[in-house]
Amino acid sequence: MHLLLALDQNEQKALQCKLVCLIQLSKFEEVIKFLDRMQPPYDCTFERAYCEYRLNQPEAALKTIQNSGIKQLPPNLKELMAQILYRLERHEECYELYKDIIKNTSDDYDDERTTNLSAVVANLCVDGSKKELPVLREDTYELTYNAACALAGKQQFPEAEKKLRTSEKLCREFLEEDGATEEDIMDELAIIKVQLAYCLQMQGKSKEASVIYADALKHKTNDQALTAVASNNLVVTNKDQNVFDSKKKMKAATSEQAEHKLTSKQKKVIAFNNCLLAFFTNQSDCHMLASRLGNSYPDLEFQSLLIRVSQLARDKKYKDAIELLETYSKKQPKQELEVKFAIVHLQLLAGNRKAAVEILESLGESKYRPGVVSALVTLYLGLDNKNAASAILKNAVDWYKKNKSTAGGDLTDMWRQAASFHLRGGESETAAKSLEELLKTNPSDMKILAQLVIAYAQFNPKKAQEASKKLPALETLTTTSEIDALEATNWMMIAKAVKKKMPASGKTDQSPSTPSSEIAKQKKKTVRKRKGKLPKNYDASAVPDPERWLPRYERSGYRKKRDRRVKEIIKGSQGTASGQADQYDMSKAYNQTKQSPATPAAHEMPASGPAPRQLPRKSQHKKKKGKH
Repeated sequence: MHLLLALDQNEQKALQCKLVCLIQLSKFEEVIKFLDRMQPPYDCTFERAYCEYRLNQPEAALKTIQNSGIKQLPPNLKELMAQILYRLERHEECYELYKDIIKNTSDDYDDERTTNLSAVVANLCVDGSKKELPVLREDTYELTYNAACALAGKQQFPEAEKKLRTSEKLCREFLEEDGATEEDIMDELAIIKVQLAYCLQMQGKSKEASVIYADALKHKTNDQALTAVASNNLVVTNKDQNVFDSKKKMKAATSEQAEHKLTSKQKKVIAFNNCLLAFFTNQSDCHMLASRLGNSYPDLEFQSLLIRVSQLARDKKYKDAIELLETYSKKQPKQELEVKFAIVHLQLLAGNRKAAVEILESLGESKYRPGVVSALVTLYLGLDNKNAASAILKNAVDWYKKNKSTAGGDLTDMWRQAASFHLRGGESETAAKSLEELLKTNPSDMKILAQLVIAYAQFNPKKAQEASKKLPALETLTTTSEIDALEATNWMMIAKAVKKKMPASGKTDQSPSTPSSEIAKQKKKTVRKRKGKLPKNYDASAVPDPERWLPRYERSGYRKKRDRRVKEIIKGSQGTASGQADQYDMSKAYNQTKQSPATPAAHEMPASGPAPRQLPRKSQHKKKKGKH
């Protein structure tokens, strides 16, 4: 071919053969250089666009087709353009083009085109498209898999799980019949299993999902996008546990090899999770990653700002964090409410309750939201300002009365808390207003009606009397047997009430309905006294040691332990014999004369018979002999 092209550069067959050979060898850059240098006389739009597509340059490939000047695209260029639009995530245009191709083409590749169309339909479901999408057949494992992905895009995870298990079964059966090896089967099943794990994870079955993710990563598939998705999802299942493993997985998810094969939504989720992981592991590049996230994805700008603010708050740089939020609120006034709540949180972390109250009070009508009202009441009570807490509750009650149509949600709890707060504070009229609103939402609640009667009784007895007529009669509430049962449960009564119920004789009062035969059964049983255990060598005939109740140091046989640190003092005058020294030792004389009134002398102990068991004495330490 080189010789032919050297002789004639316009030889069409030689040019085509060389282009095909380079494409088959995946030398796509050489193809583009060759086309730029040779400028063939015939149209090479398909070859150039295909090489640009394979080089992960879909924008350039689309421009090549659009600038070719071809009005009616041939079938091969149409299919290539559909692939390019799919890569560019322009799914609606891709869907319309595939419909046109399937309608106007009939050959051996109809199954492949239908599979591609089902993949586009699945992505439209993920994007939340409102188009009326067709229901395609599911007779192959690829079509079943794409149908499951469409259901997952609609948040129908249990149904998607069933279809994925069917797809897995069909895939294994088809490949086994085709004679594929177990390794090839596992490679093909990997994407189905990872999608199945995602559906399980979204249903709260994180343990099952993590096992499937780990198995898929252990198999080491060649699909880098699949590895990135499985790694990212494992980081999510790990949460704050196993941080070292999460770092490794996140490194695999953010590799350059997987970047070109991931969709923009997948890239965004991985980048956001990478920022969160950097924050929770307190990495130094957390600020840089958060800033990059906000610049790359404008819809995540506020989330990235919150990550940066949280990092500053962790370092106790509250002023810098508040300044960042205030600057952002000026650029984005629509998110002023969220920003102010974040500032309130920072002020509370810094211990500035007054500043937090001022921000909440400046929210306008938003301060009457139940959560904000609750926060303001709590803060005012913390600042020991009960009047302000009462005032905010009054204003909230009045505001909700005027704006019943605009105020949505269940406000029962707020009315109840406001009523109880004002009743405790002695503001019965204000409490009555809250109870009236509460009774409108729960007209059958007798407890609320009873509280309203109590509130009316303090400032308007007539209203209290009218409202009390709606209360049920006492006879319908309790019976005599229920009252007796309540009185019998003394454990529910306080100690003073129980003592009042006890008569002077110590016997319990007999209830009118209790028969005398039952009272006889209620008499206390006589408690048996257990005999004490005696020692094994106990002898009843032996006289017990009379000194057994005395402390050890007061007994006659007690010998004080000698302290080795004190040198032995020679007692008596110099030259006296040792026997005479004992005679003049007054401490010994004192011990001999000192006898307890209950302790007999040594000669009064019994002469025969075994003695009772006593505690053994501590062995005396023998003095070590000195070296001669």
